[in-house]
Parts: sequence; structure tokens; C-alpha cells
Amino acid sequence: MKLGFVGLGIMGAPMAANLIKGGHELAVNTRGTLPTSLLESGAKAYNNPKEVTENSDVIFIMVPDTPQVAEVLFGENGCGFANLKGKIIVDMSSISPIETKEYAKKINELGGQYLDAPVSGGEVGAQQGTLSIMVGGEEASFSKVKPLFELMGKNISLVGGNGDGQTCKVANQIIVALTIEAVAEALVFASKAGADPARVREALMGGFASSRILEVHGERMVKRTFDPGFRISLHQKDLNLALQGAKALSMSLPNTATCQELFNLCAAHGGENNDHSALVKAIEIMANHKLSD
Repeated sequence: MKLGFVGLGIMGAPMAANLIKGGHELAVNTRGTLPTSLLESGAKAYNNPKEVTENSDVIFIMVPDTPQVAEVLFGENGCGFANLKGKIIVDMSSISPIETKEYAKKINELGGQYLDAPVSGGEVGAQQGTLSIMVGGEEASFSKVKPLFELMGKNISLVGGNGDGQTCKVANQIIVALTIEAVAEALVFASKAGADPARVREALMGGFASSRILEVHGERMVKRTFDPGFRISLHQKDLNLALQGAKALSMSLPNTATCQELFNLCAAHGGENNDHSALVKAIEIMANHKLSD
């Protein structure tokens, strides 16, 4: 199948590589430097998203935020300026569910099909092809693209209509943030009380408190390995979507708001580009105690 991929950053590049490994032709475009490994694997570079769309049947987008998706779709030489008949646009970025519904409506009016398919699993999941993919859109479009999703992920779910995939991702990010915060509190508490946080983490992994975040991010906290991963600045963006959505729905997300303030504290100390597990630094500041050296 002739595929397109726009956005070849930390997540997009390995996802695109897995599509090539699956035996597909790939047209690519990105703002930054094109990864040499992709070009050597057979990816063909184009000047803009319109050209990628013209040379593809299914076009994947993986960019940082809502405005960038709007630009790829409807900006100068965007996907929307190509003939979209018979083509499927798949946005795998994490953006506003409300805006997603509008983008899908416009793409449909232009003759194309649209899926929102944000992912969870971070850089490691992108590299290993084990991402969780949360999809919103028509079942017929999902069925066509599912074999491609299976090259990039393992847990692939059609959640509902357009926008529901993004809503699911926002919910995911709420849970992830709150769990990171809980792990950080627990390990800093244990450490300040005089226990070895590495041994405490190992013990907790065998009980009801066990989680993937305790396993992976708990280890990052103990070992101080905060290279992203998933940057704090991106998680701030996702929690902002959650809080904006809560306001529109006339509801409160009190602990989500607290986690956002803790991320803000990390960013204020220059940590916006650290992995989101570095939220532990905010807890350490308030405890006046560093988890480990």
C-alpha cells in the first residue's frame, strides 16, 4: 500500500520505520531533518503535506499539538489541497477532541475519510511497535487501516466516532499523570523515612500497587534517568486539554489540576524537556529531600 507520513520526530520516525518494515511504500515530510535511516530504507521525501497526500492512499500525521495538525491539514500546501477522494487521513497526534471533530468534518466534505488515532507507549513503544492506539472514526475506515496500525501497535481499539479517540487519549493522560504523581510521592516518602527507594519499589512491584508506571518510571526516578521519553511540556499540553474539556463540560478535575501545577513547577525550574517521570523533582522540592543521588 502507498502510505504517507507527516511528522518524523521522536515518535513519528520509528512509527514510520515500522510501516516500511511491513513492506509498504512511504512518502514522507517533516519540519526538521529527515532521518537518514528512513531514506536509506526506501522512504521518499516530498516538499509538503499536499505532495505526500497526492502520492499516498493512507496519510499518517504525528505532530506535537492542535495548531500543527491544522497546519498540516489546511495550511499552505496542506493535505486538504490534494484530491482526497478515496484517501484516509489518520491523525496520530494528541490534540483537542473538539477541534478533531471539526477537522474530520472538513476532510469528509472534501471527499476524504478521517481517523483520529492517538497513541500511548512513548518512544520505546514506537520503536518496538507495541503502542496502544485509541481510534475514533467510521468502522469501515478503521478496518482498512487496522493492518497498518498492527505494524505500529499491539492494543488497538475503535473507541467510537471522530473525536472519541482523542477523548480516550486525554483520559489516558489523566491516569498516567496521577499515577506518576502517586509513585513519586510514595518513593520520596519512603526515602525520607530512611528506606531504600529502590528496594521499596521492588517490594511494591509484587503487590496491589504494582503498575507499569511503578515499573518503568519508578526506576527512572530512582536512577535519575530523565531523558525523554515523553517530555513534561507535552504532558502539560495534554492536561491542558483535559482541564479545558472539564471547563466546557462544567465539571472539576481536582487532582488533574494538581498534577498540572506540579508539572508547572518542574518547568519553572527548567525541566520542561525532561521525561514526565521527572515530576518527582516537584515532590522532592516540597519535601526538601532528594530521592537518590
